Amino acid sequence: MRRVLIDACGWVAVIEAGINIDKALLECSGIRNIAIVKSVMTELEALPGNYLLGILSAKAEVVEAEKEVGHHTDDQLFSIAQKENWPVLTVDTEFKRRLSIANLSWIEVSGRSHLRLVD
Repeated sequence: MRRVLIDACGWVAVIEAGINIDKALLECSGIRNIAIVKSVMTELEALPGNYLLGILSAKAEVVEAEKEVGHHTDDQLFSIAQKENWPVLTVDTEFKRRLSIANLSWIEVSGRSHLRLVD
């Protein structure tokens, strides 16, 4: 089953923009299922504020990258995106550049009001 991988900065951007994640993902990508790596949740838990972590953990499947990938969140997300051909929800410019070079898709918050799939 195809999923969207969620990066911590992508989740924060969605919450801060007040975007309905279910509706927006379905509209922009046709995908309704999301996945995270454990380190995304760890990064979000370290942030001050309420980023609706209960909703994220209830909706997202936790997936693991292969051990040789390392501990850096972006490396883990990149590895899974490459292996599964899943887009990544992120607003990190450098990470989007890395995904683009590898010909991988990402989803970004556009205009602070909706999501946009970049293939």
